[in-house]
Amino acid sequence: MKGEDGMRTKGLIFDFDGTLGDSRECGILATQKAFSDIGLMIPDEKTIEYYMGIPIEKSFLEMANRQLSEEKLMELLTIFRSHYQFFEEKSLKVFDGIPELLAILKEQGIKCFVVSSKKTDILNRNLKGLGIAAFFAETIGSDKVTHYKPHPEGITIILKNHGLQKDEVRMIGDATFDIEMGQAAGVGTVAVAWGSHTKEALLAVRPDFFIEHPLDLIETL
Repeated sequence: MKGEDGMRTKGLIFDFDGTLGDSRECGILATQKAFSDIGLMIPDEKTIEYYMGIPIEKSFLEMANRQLSEEKLMELLTIFRSHYQFFEEKSLKVFDGIPELLAILKEQGIKCFVVSSKKTDILNRNLKGLGIAAFFAETIGSDKVTHYKPHPEGITIILKNHGLQKDEVRMIGDATFDIEMGQAAGVGTVAVAWGSHTKEALLAVRPDFFIEHPLDLIETL
């Protein structure tokens, strides 16, 4: 699916979980362990996967089987982050084709960024651990915005900071929240097949492109 406007793409904004990094197992294990630790009903894998596109500050409230006080939520988040750091050492992986894709984009002079629902320090730690941190000009975590996905704030910050126009940029993600964020920001959108949301769910929100493999992104530029 080639773009119709012929505009040269100058910037690509990637989601992290399910797009660059395969954190499915890590996220599921850490979430279930944290919920169990504080006596909450343990959410199933499908529920956890669905909410992986938005910050845990919001998703954990949605998944909890009872109302949580702010203090209890903070305790849950702290426990989760501790478990996540433990599990990520064994189970966090970069998706096949991503390092090759990023190297090609660097050669082509296209700036790459990440907008993620996790905190920036954890995001940067994960990128470094996967050996791909150097490819990104800026990373935006949930602590750098006041409005979470699908609000476009993360994208608008990058546009402003790097002097990019909307028609020069695309948002790439595996969740409907990523596509909706890109649409709200007025940038092009690319949905990917290898993450948490199904092809049917992604196509239902009408991304500009849908790709099956990371290197397929090159054909859309």
